[in-house]
Amino acid sequence: MSEESVFRLIRPEDNVQVAHVIRTVMTEFGAVGEGFSIMDPEVDQMYEAYQGPKAAMYVIEKAGRVLGCGGFGPLLGGGPGVCELKKMYFLPELRGLGFGKKLVQRSLQDARKAGFSHCYLETLCSMDAANGLYQKMGFKPLDKPMGNTGHGSCDAWYLAVL
Repeated sequence: MSEESVFRLIRPEDNVQVAHVIRTVMTEFGAVGEGFSIMDPEVDQMYEAYQGPKAAMYVIEKAGRVLGCGGFGPLLGGGPGVCELKKMYFLPELRGLGFGKKLVQRSLQDARKAGFSHCYLETLCSMDAANGLYQKMGFKPLDKPMGNTGHGSCDAWYLAVL
């Protein structure tokens, strides 16, 4: 019998595994160096970075191994009603199983409860599956980035009304 995958909020002990997931996936897609979230200081302290009433980070784990992550928090420079879908990365073995949809749904639901009216995200055009998912989940493409994320190397931007 195979172990079930667990979808839950991040815990302090997840930090090392979450950082590994983020760095592995970003490297897979060539998203390394300045202008990508792989360089964000929070990558090594994701639990600490997503505490409080206006943020959440979720993980998907199986047999004690974190295989994916993602969440939301305020969009820096985006105004009080705008949050950002952040750090959504899945290792290959987790892709295509419906966890992306589940994570986006939960993030948007919790962001709405936290008082946000819009959710922004940025990604890479080369992340085809992610772009398709975001559009299916109601995100509309933007012509330019919003806020001040520091991720100037991203080339796809979206906004959803919550």
